[in-house]
Amino acid sequence: MTNDELILVLTEKFPDAAIAKGNQYVEMTVTAESLHETAQLLKETEEISFDYLFCLTGVDYPENMGIIYHLESVKHRHVMVLKVRTADRVNPVIDTVSDVWITAKYHEREAYDLLGIHFNNHTDLRRLFLEDGWGFPLRKDYVDEVRIVER
Repeated sequence: MTNDELILVLTEKFPDAAIAKGNQYVEMTVTAESLHETAQLLKETEEISFDYLFCLTGVDYPENMGIIYHLESVKHRHVMVLKVRTADRVNPVIDTVSDVWITAKYHEREAYDLLGIHFNNHTDLRRLFLEDGWGFPLRKDYVDEVRIVER
């Protein structure tokens, strides 16, 4: 399926989403409230079948946090990017997709550990790399006077 064909299918299946042709992949932005349902449909809809989450990235924006999911259909050999933003930057919360794509389990733990993004209903949300009390070193406002780290 080409990117243009994928855009047509996604536009039909997800009329409320913002869909655009990126430099490399099709990009779809959804609301936080619709994330989990969208993730399930992206995986379970046979004609697109996004069955593999190969990258999850947290992003610190001035007013909120963003999560970017890179998805692939192993069956159909196409790739897309799913984007969502939290409602709050200070206490960012979003639903987990680890029950949809098992690979999200550790990606979400990394975003939690480094950015402080809380994933609702995650079965094992705890720090992955750092000890408790470190703060969130990938946040733009991170300051650690003990280790002399500033952003």
